[in-house]
Formats: sequence, structure tokens, C-alpha cells
Amino acid sequence: MQTFFRKQIMLPQDHGSWVFLLSPLIIGLITGRTFSWTSLALTVAALFSFLLRQPVTMAVKAYSGRRPRTDLPAASLWIAIYGLILLIAVGKLVIDGFGFVLWLAAPGLPIFSWHLWLVSRREERRQAGVEILATGVLALSAPAALWIGIGHYDSNGWWLWLLTWLQSSASIVYAYLRLEQREQASAWSRRESWKKGRRALIYTSFNLFFTLVLSWIGWLPRFVFLAFLIQWVETLWGITHPAAGWKPVRIGTRQLIVSCLWTILFIVFWKV
Repeated sequence: MQTFFRKQIMLPQDHGSWVFLLSPLIIGLITGRTFSWTSLALTVAALFSFLLRQPVTMAVKAYSGRRPRTDLPAASLWIAIYGLILLIAVGKLVIDGFGFVLWLAAPGLPIFSWHLWLVSRREERRQAGVEILATGVLALSAPAALWIGIGHYDSNGWWLWLLTWLQSSASIVYAYLRLEQREQASAWSRRESWKKGRRALIYTSFNLFFTLVLSWIGWLPRFVFLAFLIQWVETLWGITHPAAGWKPVRIGTRQLIVSCLWTILFIVFWKV
């Protein structure tokens, strides 16, 4: 019986990815103002869609020879459990008249298929492009939660989606920089550190000035750009203070703290 309850089959092992699910979902739920049974159904659907990825990935690994075939019964069990709960939550959304939000899941199907194809070829690691696209799908929970909370479609949901996706994309690029620094930064000069950090700085600088301009012209709440300031400052600090010798957990913890602060500030300034 113990073989059915192994964490590597039941739960995602890339722990940092949880924030990319929860941050946009929490933002959407809070900006939607009202939490209902339908909101709970959306939360359950988002959570179990996310959880379903792990046993499906393990099953693909087993079929492609990367894992023993003895993993298949456990993977199949958790696919069935997560899938059943997901179907119940989706049914609740449809019954309550919010079946249209299910269209937001459509982009996730080809991206997940691409991920599984990479898994079958042992090429899923260090695929920043796939990860950025995947966080764009996860960010769609923000408009879905907003629309359910207010009871109808609102174009502001797309702003929530875009801004949460921009933030998560910058986080991924910055995380890759920190991991590269961990392995090589001890041999970098100051000039080399700035050169290596250029992409991360471009991402966070774009996010900051994009939201600053849109806030200034009145398309976004006046102070929402300040949420992106913390990520921009963190990137500058990370470039000038390389993570040479850091353990991955230390890098991940700092990233989590920054993302949590960003989420809190975004909610506060969006509602001001």
C-alpha cells in the first residue's frame, strides 16, 4: 500500500512552481471581492489540474523507460483520483453558469503536451521558454477568479492575467540567472556579472516601466507599478551580489519571499 503514497508520484517536486499557481489565483479571488461555492470550485479545479501534472509525467517516464513500470499502478491511481475531483469541480462551474471560463484552460493542453514530449526525450530540464508559457496558462486563473467573484465578464481580468504573467516570467528568468551564478559566478568579473544578468534586468525593467507608464496614463491603478519595483530592486541586488556557492533551497526561498511580497503589494495597490 505504501507504494501508492510516494511523494514523487503524488505531488509536484518542483516546489517553486506552487507560487506561479497560487499568486494569480489569490489575486483573482481577492480582487473579485466575493468568495462563493463557485469560487471554491474554481480553486479546486485549478489546484487539481496542477496536481494532475505530476502522476501524468511519472506515467510518461515509466512508458518511455525513464522509470520502472512498477510506478504505473500508483500513477494511474492518482490520475484517476485527481481527474475525478477535477471533473466534479468543472461540473460545478458549468452548473453555476461559468462554463465559459473553461476556455481559459485550452492553451494549457498543447503546452502540457509539449512538456510531456520533452519528458519522453529526457529534455524537460532547463526549458525556460516552456516554463514561461506554462506560467502564462497558470496566470489565467486570475481573470477566471475575478469574473466568478464579480459574477460576470470584465476586461480588467485580462490586465490581471498579463501583469501576473509578466511577473512570473521575470521570476523564471531571474531564477535561472541565480542558478547559473551558483555554479559559475566565482569566476566572473563585475562586467561579466552585468552581462550575464542583462536578460533578467531587461525583463524586470520592462515590467516596471510598462506598468509605470500605464499607471501614469490611467489604464492601471495609480500605484500598482510599485509592486514591480521590488522585483526590479531584487534583480539589481542579485546581479551585484552573485549567488556563488548558494544552495538551491536558499535561492528558492528568497524567490518565494519576493513573489509573496509582490503579490501582497499588487493586491494592495490594485485596490487603492
